[in-house]
Amino acid sequence: MGIDDKAERFQALHQQGCFIIPNAWDAGSARILARLGFPAIATTSAGLAFALGRRDGRASVSRSEALANASDLVGAVDLPVSADLEDGYGPDPEACAATVRLAAEAGLCGCTIEDTTADPAVPIHDFGHAVARIRAASIAARAAPHPFVLTARAENFLHGRPDLDDTVRRLVAFAEAGADCLYAPGLPSMDAIRRVVAAVAPKPVNVLLGPAGHPVPLQDLADAGVRRVSVGGVLARAAYGQILRAGGLLSSGDIPGALYGTPSHGEIEAAMAAAIPGAAGTVQP
Repeated sequence: MGIDDKAERFQALHQQGCFIIPNAWDAGSARILARLGFPAIATTSAGLAFALGRRDGRASVSRSEALANASDLVGAVDLPVSADLEDGYGPDPEACAATVRLAAEAGLCGCTIEDTTADPAVPIHDFGHAVARIRAASIAARAAPHPFVLTARAENFLHGRPDLDDTVRRLVAFAEAGADCLYAPGLPSMDAIRRVVAAVAPKPVNVLLGPAGHPVPLQDLADAGVRRVSVGGVLARAAYGQILRAGGLLSSGDIPGALYGTPSHGEIEAAMAAAIPGAAGTVQP
C-alpha cells in the first residue's frame, strides 16, 4: 500500500465509528500488532524511552531518535503509522512546524503535538503560545505531500493542572487553529470525555483508554462519541513487566515458573512474517 493510500485510509478511520490505535515501541512490536488486525499503529514516547534505557519525559529522547524509531515502524508494517512527537521538540511554533514536515517526510500519516514545555517548573505553555504552536504545525501538515492527521494534545491533567475548563478551552482553540484530532490524556470521567467530544465536534477526539485510572470497554467510548482510542505506554509496560516477573523468578532459581506461559520461538517468528492489515478493535456506528 502506497503512502497516499495509507494516509487516506488513516483519515477515513477518523470520520466514523471508533477504533483502537495501539502504540508500538519498535518494529517487532509493530509487526505483532499489525498481525493482530489493528487498522493503524502509533508510536509511544514512553515505550521508546524505556527501549533506550531512559526515563520517560524530561526531554530524554531527541527528535532524530523519535523519527528514526517512527521510520522503523513505517518500514515494518503495511499500515498507517502516527507518531507521538511529544512537545514538537522545541518551544517555538517554527520547531513544531519543522517536526511535522520531517514526520511527513518519514512516511508518517499523522502525529501528535503536546502543549508541554519540558520544564517541570512551568510544565504547560501559555494559552496563546500553545495555540500558535498548533497553528504552525497545522500549516505544515496541510503542506505535506499526502494527507496528514495532526493531533493536538492538552496535557493539563498529566501535569498537576486538573482544570477541565482550561483543557476544553485549549482543545477548542487547537481545533480552530487547524488540528484534525483533539486529545486530552487523563480526563477524570466519562462526563468529562463527553464534554470534550461535544466541545470540539465535529472534529474527532482521541482518548487514552478511558477515564483516568478506569479503563472502559471500547463500546462505552464509542457511545460517548470518541473516534480513536490509544493505549500510550501500556503495552510496553506490559512487556517490561513480564521481564520483571520472569527475571525475578529466574534470579530465585525458578526456571519452570519463569518460562510458564512464554510463547514459543516459532510463534514469535510467525509474528515477524509479513503483517496482514485488518480491522480489529473497531466499532462501527
